[in-house]
Amino acid sequence: QVQLVESGGGLVQAGGSLRLSCAASGRTFSGYAMGWFRQAPGKEREFVAAISWSGTTTYYTDSVKGRFTISRDNAKNTVYLQMNSLKPEDTAVYYCAVATTGRLSNEYAYWGQGTQVTVSS
Repeated sequence: QVQLVESGGGLVQAGGSLRLSCAASGRTFSGYAMGWFRQAPGKEREFVAAISWSGTTTYYTDSVKGRFTISRDNAKNTVYLQMNSLKPEDTAVYYCAVATTGRLSNEYAYWGQGTQVTVSS
């Protein structure tokens, strides 16, 4: 059974940092792109960042460029999201997901349960 488990969320003051992790189990995802999404209260889920299977290609939504960094360790079947200079508007539940291909894609097949990130002003 495929399982994605996010961790690393929490409460942080504006300007602070958090590092999210997403550990995959049940199968290896080294051949697939992975992504992070978030959903704030009352809003739709939105794309945050994605990384290709090799880690050589990344893509970010404009609002997090220069502040967030996505990375992966295929040996550990884990993807990370380093979040710096956090803002209150980054407050959301963050989800990781596995794409259907190795390249960056808009289609994701597996999703985690999410981890809460709260940024206080």
